[in-house]
Parts: sequence; C-alpha cells; structure tokens
Amino acid sequence: MSKSELNQIVEKLRQAHIQQGIPDIKIRHDRLERSKNLLLENKDALLDAINQDFGHRSAYQSLASDILASVSAINDAQNHLEKWIKSETVDNPFDGMKTEIQYQPLGVVGIISPWNFPLNLAFCPLASVFSAGNRALLKPSELTPKTSEILAKLVPQYFDDTELQVITGDAEVGAAFSALPFDHLIFTGSTNVGRHVMRAAAENLVPVTLELGGKSPVVITDDFDLNTAVERIFTIKTFNAGQICISPDYLLLPQTQETTFVEYAQSFTQSIFPSYFDNEDYTSIINERHFQRLLNLINDAQAKGANIITLNPEGIIADPVRHKIAPTLILNVHDDMLIMQEEIFGPLLPIKTYDSIDEAINYINARPRPLAAYYFSENTTAQQHFATNTTSGALVINDVMSHVFIENLPFGGVGASGIGAYHGIHGFRRFSHAKAVVIQNDSGESNLNMRAPYQEKLSAAQAIFN
Repeated sequence: MSKSELNQIVEKLRQAHIQQGIPDIKIRHDRLERSKNLLLENKDALLDAINQDFGHRSAYQSLASDILASVSAINDAQNHLEKWIKSETVDNPFDGMKTEIQYQPLGVVGIISPWNFPLNLAFCPLASVFSAGNRALLKPSELTPKTSEILAKLVPQYFDDTELQVITGDAEVGAAFSALPFDHLIFTGSTNVGRHVMRAAAENLVPVTLELGGKSPVVITDDFDLNTAVERIFTIKTFNAGQICISPDYLLLPQTQETTFVEYAQSFTQSIFPSYFDNEDYTSIINERHFQRLLNLINDAQAKGANIITLNPEGIIADPVRHKIAPTLILNVHDDMLIMQEEIFGPLLPIKTYDSIDEAINYINARPRPLAAYYFSENTTAQQHFATNTTSGALVINDVMSHVFIENLPFGGVGASGIGAYHGIHGFRRFSHAKAVVIQNDSGESNLNMRAPYQEKLSAAQAIFN
C-alpha cells in the first residue's frame, strides 16, 4: 500500500471523527463490546493462526495471554468508563469562577503492535484508544502473518471502516505507517526500531507512546528463600520461551548462592517441563532468524569464556527443526559479551554475582533504564533502598512480571525502555487531551488585574515586596 493511500485512510478516519463529533459513552461501550466479541467469537481461528505463526505455541498460553488478557482490559475499560469520562473540577483562586479539566478524544490513533503477543499488544492499547473516544488504524507485525491476515479479515466484519482499519505489510509499510499524520501513535517493539518510529513521527509532530524493552534485571538478596525466587523467575522465563519484553534479562546474585541457584533451577524447570522439544507446553522461537540470533548469543558468550548450562535434562540446547531452545543459564559473564549488551528475548539467563547490594545497584544504574526491575528481599528497609536508588518502568518486589496484570497500574518504560504509559485510567488519559476549561465569574476579577492603567496596580504590586 502506498503512502498516499495510507494518508487517505487516516484522513477518512479523521473526517468521520470531526463530522460525527465526540462519541458518547454508549458508542464507546459498543466499540469495546465489538472488540471483545471479535476475540471471543473467533477464538479458535485466532489461536490456530498464532500457533502457525510461531511454529508451535501452547493453545493455553495464547488463550491466557492474548485473548483473555485482552478481554480483561476491555472489561476494565467498560466497567470504569462512566467514571473516567467525567470532567474533573479543580480549585481556583477566584470566587464564582468555574474551572475544570475535560478529557477530549485526540482523534485518530495509530497502533503498531509486535509479534510476541500479537493480540494482547493490539487490543489492550485499543481498549484505551476506544474508551477515550478515538478511532484507530492498526499495523500488526509482519512476523506473525497468519494472525495479521485474520485480523485484517475479521475487523471489517465488526467495525465500520471509519472506526477501525487494519493495515498489513512488511517493514517498508511499517516505516510509511509511522510517518502518517496521526493524532497519536503507539508503538510496541525494540528500542532500535522505536528510534526510527519516533524520528518519523516527529516530522508531523505526532506525539508517541513507545513501549520498548531493554534488559530487565533480577536481583536476589541472601535473606530471600532462593528456591521460591527460582520458581517465580523461571515460571516467567519459560513462558513464551522468554519472548517477552519484561522477561528477566539478567540475574544479579550473591556469589555464595550461584551453585545452589543452578541446582534449584535444574530441579524446578524439570518439574514443569520434563522435556522441551516434543513438549506441547513449550513454545518455539518465532522464526529462523531469531533462533539463530539466540544461538549466536550463546556461542559468543562461550567463546569469550562463559560457562553454558542447559536446563534440558537431555543435555541438548536447541532443536533446529522445531526452532525450540531449552532454558539455558550463562555463567561467568562479562560486559563485552553480546548477551550482556543486547536484549535477549528468549529463554537464556545470564548470571552475574555481586558482593554487596550497592554493587548490584551501581551495575544497574550504569546501564540504560529497564522496562522492569525485579528485587527479591524480605527486608522492607532494603526494598525501599532499592526502590529509591534505581529507576525502571516498573518495580516488582518478590515476584516477576505480576504488575502487568493489574489494570489500574500504569504500564510503560522510562528512558531507553519507553515513553508514556497506558492500561486502565492511565491509558484513557494517555489517549485523551486534558483540556482546561474556565468559565469566568461575573466580576471578571482575574481579567481586571491585567487592565490598564497600570500605575496604581504597580504600587500595589511593589508593596508585596516591602
């Protein structure tokens, strides 16, 4: 699709928004309901498409993370919409004057969604976009073509083309999409691509929400039960085979606990995955390129002195036919290894040891700010010390990734891990314009202070400083 054709679609959406005016709560509820119906009424076809795109992915995993999680976000918006859309009255210094904030739709919002959760990361932003009263244009990932194709087919069955459209295509189409004159653009993906998206959007002064990634650290202290930490870390590190932007990316561990951690990791992962390559519960790496990229990270680390430990009881790291890689620990890592420089996005976990917690904090702070940080400690003073002295999109204490399921928490990054946040009311406000509205009182008191002549007013103003 050409850039001219894309511009025409955006303009069609914008003109419908202008001509039909701000949608009332009934219309917003209806758009949210149709979004939900699309997912639920076509559940099996969508699950099958995701499975085909990945080569293999557990139906339960896709159902839970892509369909049910999206429905949960939509339900939350519907349940709170009546409260969210109300104007907010604010105090002012003048009697009789009325001042409030009205939350007004922005207009047309572009959504660029990624491949790792192809429905969740399209429909969760869409829940916020629709609840705020906007129209949307969605560009799903070219790396999940079956899912993108079925979305392009289903959306016209549920939505008028002035409400929501889907644009499919490769990276070239994605680049053109990010340069369109939206009223807002949300992109979920890598930090490197996020830079290009932001640069393209800047040409039209389009505000952006960038949900990026980075290297989310896990810190375990010696006062926390190590086996519990292992169970919680690997529950998430093995989910979607680690292909999650907030998956643990590296571990900082007291030096004395490394051997025990490895033993616990082997024991726990074997209890939940007795095998990997023929296991229906274990997800494939999305494609050959990403499969080889992960193997290259392992090979590079090994060549530079790392100790590689696969958690596969069969002792084999990868299956090139099924594109599956077993959870793998990388020990004795240092910063010139690629695995400590790049976001992993896979089931590999580098482990660094530390002597003091401040050493661990300093290591995190010397690197780009992560999308999430995970800290395991029973000591409340230590918890607060870590929270105060590190900066991340989110902080989860004594667990991994649980913040993403809580709709009234903002989800977003900071610095290199992203700009802006959404979910719940934070998403509603992210895709709304908070418009200041003032109704002057009868006396016009605030205006009189700026009316000439000024000499008498000058004397009164100077008296303030005496």
